[in-house]
Amino acid sequence: MRSFLRHRSAVWATAFLVALVIVALAAPLLVPHDPDLQVVRDRLQGPSREHLLGTDDYGRDVLSRLMVGARMSLWAAVQAVGIAILIGLPAGVAAGYVGGWCNAILSRVMDALMSAPSLVLALSIVAVLGPGISKAMLAIGVVMSPRIFRMARATTVDVRSETYIEAAVAVGSTPLRIVMRNIVPNVLPPVVLVSSVSLGGAVAAEASLSFLGLGVRPPTASWGSMLSTAASNISLAPHLIWPPGLMIFLTVLAFTYLGDGVRRAMSKDRSSVVGA
Repeated sequence: MRSFLRHRSAVWATAFLVALVIVALAAPLLVPHDPDLQVVRDRLQGPSREHLLGTDDYGRDVLSRLMVGARMSLWAAVQAVGIAILIGLPAGVAAGYVGGWCNAILSRVMDALMSAPSLVLALSIVAVLGPGISKAMLAIGVVMSPRIFRMARATTVDVRSETYIEAAVAVGSTPLRIVMRNIVPNVLPPVVLVSSVSLGGAVAAEASLSFLGLGVRPPTASWGSMLSTAASNISLAPHLIWPPGLMIFLTVLAFTYLGDGVRRAMSKDRSSVVGA
């Protein structure tokens, strides 16, 4: 923690993300207007005292929809990374610990997933399952799972050769007990590192799918759907492009700095342990 706190960019990124989560959770209490209330006579208005960020093409308050959209975008990112961990972590541990045919089959499957362009593969999965935020995040989670798999497999292979694993086998521990008590606790830290960076990619992926109309369904607000609305009316209200675009940019950047801070702290902690 001390190593992490030395990196100001990571600390500021964490503070931004914490504030964003608080706003997302408390959005129904904080919004100045009903985010779904349509007032057609007020459509495409610029920023004013009543509507600080203006209104969209249905006269809905942009600031309110931006705050409510934060909840949807962040929850979608957590869903995608959670699915990636559920797929990649057990598969990576199994491939690294069992080896042989298990490693060969799982590695080829993950290599096939990584060889396809991620957005194209996600679009294909959504086309089969149908539009919807949960289905879209399932697709993104499947696309992201090879990153988790590779990290989990590499860490498991390293840990498997340690002396305490041989000692656990010698005293008669079952493979399941060895995996749960000795392998998984060592695999989790690097997986957390990859996941923190992947959250930013999941936010951008959700925005991309919602921008294309394959994510959230109207009238639910997300940053991607707001960006799509802004793009459709960019000649009439160019100011609408900035709020969702800036929030996507800052959130992805914050997750990237957070992941970098975690990586540096982990590497410094590991080097101090080796030195000791």
